[in-house]
Amino acid sequence: MLPVCILICWSSPENGRRKEIKKHRYSSVQQLQQFHLLSPPARRVHTHLWKPSYWEIHTNEKEVTEKEVTLHLLPGEQLLCEASTVLKYVQEDSCQRGVYGRLVCTDFKIAFLSDDDCALDNGESQFKNKVIGENDITLHCVDQIYGVFDEKKKALFGQLKKYPEKLIIHCKDLRVFHFCLRYTKEEEVKRIVSGIIHHTQAPKLLKRLFLFSYATAAQNSTATDPKNHTVMFDTLKDWCWELERTKGNVKYKAVSVNEGYRICERLPAFFVVPTPLLEEDVLRFQGHGIPIWCWSCHNGSALLKMSALPKEQDDSILQMQKSFLDGIYKTIHRPPYEIVRTEDLSSNFLSLQEIQTAYSKFKQLFLIDNSTEFWDTDIKWFSLLESSSWLDIIRRCLKRAIEITEYMEAQNMNILLLEENASDLCCLLSSLVQVMMDPHCRTRTGFQSLVQKEWVMGGHCFLDRCNHLRQSDREEVPVFLLFLDCVWQLVHQHPPAFEFTETYLTVLSDSLYIPIFSTFFFNSPHQKDTNMGRESLDTQSKPLNLLTVWDWSVQFEPKAQTLLRNPLYVEKPKLDKGQRKGMRFKHQRQLSLPLTQSKSSPKRGFFREETDHLIKNLGKRISKLINSSDELQDNFREFYDSWHSKPTDYHGLLLPHIEGPEIKVWAQRYLRWIPEAQIVGGGRVATMGKLLEMMEEVQSLQEKIDERHLSPVSLQAEAPCLLRNSVRLSSLFPFALLQRHSSKPVLPTSGWKALGDDEDLAKREDEFVDLGDV
Repeated sequence: MLPVCILICWSSPENGRRKEIKKHRYSSVQQLQQFHLLSPPARRVHTHLWKPSYWEIHTNEKEVTEKEVTLHLLPGEQLLCEASTVLKYVQEDSCQRGVYGRLVCTDFKIAFLSDDDCALDNGESQFKNKVIGENDITLHCVDQIYGVFDEKKKALFGQLKKYPEKLIIHCKDLRVFHFCLRYTKEEEVKRIVSGIIHHTQAPKLLKRLFLFSYATAAQNSTATDPKNHTVMFDTLKDWCWELERTKGNVKYKAVSVNEGYRICERLPAFFVVPTPLLEEDVLRFQGHGIPIWCWSCHNGSALLKMSALPKEQDDSILQMQKSFLDGIYKTIHRPPYEIVRTEDLSSNFLSLQEIQTAYSKFKQLFLIDNSTEFWDTDIKWFSLLESSSWLDIIRRCLKRAIEITEYMEAQNMNILLLEENASDLCCLLSSLVQVMMDPHCRTRTGFQSLVQKEWVMGGHCFLDRCNHLRQSDREEVPVFLLFLDCVWQLVHQHPPAFEFTETYLTVLSDSLYIPIFSTFFFNSPHQKDTNMGRESLDTQSKPLNLLTVWDWSVQFEPKAQTLLRNPLYVEKPKLDKGQRKGMRFKHQRQLSLPLTQSKSSPKRGFFREETDHLIKNLGKRISKLINSSDELQDNFREFYDSWHSKPTDYHGLLLPHIEGPEIKVWAQRYLRWIPEAQIVGGGRVATMGKLLEMMEEVQSLQEKIDERHLSPVSLQAEAPCLLRNSVRLSSLFPFALLQRHSSKPVLPTSGWKALGDDEDLAKREDEFVDLGDV
């Protein structure tokens, strides 16, 4: 048969002829689809929307022959299986429009390769991740896999007797991919589906992770600075530096009794304990029941954590444990000079099961398969959001952190956090308290050092909590993601207080699933050192040197890293010698003026009156959200209201609002892949673009002033070129550019004419535009 070539071109329809042309268009597409289903797989229909005024359809065996698209492999990465003639739906809807290409599976990722992908210009490519492409899914990022059999969606597990005609992949970063396998060879379908299921769901051994293949292959490559000025807390010197920075070296000491992990594999090689504590006390119960120092406040109070002693049935052992704990307690509780308050997180706080259940419900709100599902769930959004309880869990975490802050700041108490292994909720609360109380932890380097100290060296089981080995779904609990969400609430409420942005937190959450970084792929420092060969007796074998996630140059170009820095952040001004003399800086808000005047919160009593009024009118459901502050104790309430009634010192103590409406959904992370949720030419990126433009103008003026004074000093601010034209972007940037592939044009041609020029678009107020069936 001769190749068939069909070309249909229509001019932009006028308002009076729109319906007639639309009917003709749909009829033609349906006829071509019927032809497509009856033809062999090699003869395919491609539909492309060039402009709103043209519609072109080509069908030609020679033209649709797939071009070989290069598969870029990382060092040590191997191709496992692949399938050609796979259709990736751009958006799963009634049109089922998409692009053809190859679906491949390696020991690192699942990737879709197509020559139809829109090429990025130089400006846009600078904001893309250098490790993970737009159509790449790391194997650790796969959450669930579904198959469509006769229009019915079923979860896929293990060996399959029948293979699906469509493959749907839900990712842990909340992306959703749809692949049509209807035109793929049967052997290739079996191979690619079986391969993806096996390599993403089958239990793995730690040594079989791609992390080690990459480290071995890239060992001789040129490495950048792995620490990137982040304190890693893997040496005794790092802990001594932190003690000196926080003035905690008076009452606490860094010890090396666990060097070589000879006492406890759960603890780091070096850590800090109270000065009076004897070395034999640390040895007695393998590190259990020992108060380990986290941080010291300016007034001398300290934050400590302790793992509980193992439960015993024997009365003599119980009595021995009791006398041991009494002795330990006396080293940190010496009234009236030092008072300790114990916070038992295992009995009167959140459970890991609550966190797991809440997030499982919450994430389903954003794993949207198609546009119809998005709008169907939109009408019951608030009830679904409330029933998940995720925002309430965030509020409870922030509330407990504020309570601990009040005890340390206002009542000068030592706080001892108690948990079974001190590696989950202890990490969460100790980190939140330090972010609120220590401005150093609100800088990027300080925040990264905090994560290293409290999470990585603190023994948080990233390997189990992220289920990287797929060995136990029950152990998978997003505790670290909960921490990042709590920090985002603070960043959202107090942007000038943080050197980093919400984009930084989002890419950090994505890095949990990239197995070329060692930061989030071990349960403890001992497990890491053992598998890296650092404890090997063989002097000839060189230990592996893995990358750390804190070297952002591995993932992003320098201009992309500007999106991780907050242009609103101003460093703490340094006091001159005259001011320093005889003065000790404390977290006393009245000692300094705010950098910018923020809107003060309601005075004490107002919120209670408003709450009573709303409860009376709106009932119990609303009261559950807004009356949370009424549960607070008197001391806490006075501390909380007093802080929020004053102007904010962004370099001092920082407290979040925890009333129900103030706890919000982290929109950038959870909504970034949903086209229906995008704000064209707007969102945070538009604000960032304007700020960077202003900084560039200030820099230019500063340079002119410096030229007159012959001074080389100037401001360092560079606005990425792509941000200057924010109309091209959307609120999904930088994770997804303006959605070019859409089931409907964003606006019809007539709509653009009505709105006017691009420059006027941002000045116009939001208005409803009926897109119709274009």
